[in-house]
Amino acid sequence: MRILHTSDWHIGHKIYERSRIDEHTNFLNWLLKTITEKKVEVLLVSGDIFDSSIPSAEATDIYYQFLHDLYTRTGAHAVIIAGNHDSAVRLAAPKEFLKMAGIHVIGGFRESPKECVVSFTKNGETASFAAVPYLNEGDILSHVSLEGEVERNQRYREAVKKIYTECMSSMPDDSIKILMGHFFMQGIEGSGTERFTTVGDTQPIRTGDLPEGADYIALGHLHRPQHITGNGCPIIYPGSPIPMSFKEAEYEKKVFIIDTDGTGTCSVGAIPVPVFRELVRVEMTLEDVLNSASFGNWKDKYIEVRVRLEKPEVGLGDRIRQAFDSRGGRVLVVESVLSDREDGESISASDIQSRSPADMFKDFFNEKYGENTTPDDLDELLKTFNELIEISNRQEREP
Repeated sequence: MRILHTSDWHIGHKIYERSRIDEHTNFLNWLLKTITEKKVEVLLVSGDIFDSSIPSAEATDIYYQFLHDLYTRTGAHAVIIAGNHDSAVRLAAPKEFLKMAGIHVIGGFRESPKECVVSFTKNGETASFAAVPYLNEGDILSHVSLEGEVERNQRYREAVKKIYTECMSSMPDDSIKILMGHFFMQGIEGSGTERFTTVGDTQPIRTGDLPEGADYIALGHLHRPQHITGNGCPIIYPGSPIPMSFKEAEYEKKVFIIDTDGTGTCSVGAIPVPVFRELVRVEMTLEDVLNSASFGNWKDKYIEVRVRLEKPEVGLGDRIRQAFDSRGGRVLVVESVLSDREDGESISASDIQSRSPADMFKDFFNEKYGENTTPDDLDELLKTFNELIEISNRQEREP
């Protein structure tokens, strides 16, 4: 059986308020072509189909047009789970109708893990999928008064393992067993644009929290493609196919093909995703920026400009935008970096928009004090910092 694994489409995502619908349309058309050419029999999408729990009509239209084309033009089955960006209810609303087309959508988690199990038989081979959607702590844990964060995290991890174990127990013994999920795995490398865990959200789990015996683990939530070792089978994050920030545009995007041979052996190969619109970072002096704009090929590119200056200049942004516009480029943001700033890595506007306060605090702490402290020091400070953030958020919500 041939399976294609992708995740984190984030249809409807905007970058500096600029629509990405054309890029997502081109990606879905490319994906459809790839499924046809590679003779894919099952498509797996491991969460975050949309960028918002209330996607626009335009974003919804291209998603359902893709599913229609998947059914009418390829005959491939699909298993789709909700991520933390998705509305579980909205995503799963037409699930009974889609099921008639061989498209299985699992939005929220119910009482029985067995409801998450989907099986297909092709050419005498059966593959079973534990299609477990994003699991918020509140969905699977009861409230315990005065419980510490460590204890709650341990209960969450045990609950996750129990869910997957029950899913696997309901799969036929001779089937290929594939686990799907949308969460952070301990030890992974993020891209900086994912919603990292904060107080009241889910915590990273470990490879040992997943049951043994799976043939492939198809994860979503990370935007950087990566392969995790452990658990005796491939554990893959395909990452987002469309770069969510200028930083993400620095590495190659991928989808993964899994071939099974009926014996529990899975061979895995990556297919690079084409770049549908280039995101380019430019960081130079003003003179070099203007020269680069005049002589470079910027047609249809989105550009983030960071210009190094000796002192602030009025009208700088308009001059730079006009220079790139004349060559077909679109400058989305202009940032000025003054030369009298302290040395050290600076943070772009897109990074600030996409990263959590805890991540920003962690980077600041490591830069200032990292060599003179221990991991326990940072963990204790992060715990206090997150508690302060929670108090602040609670006060904002109170009338």
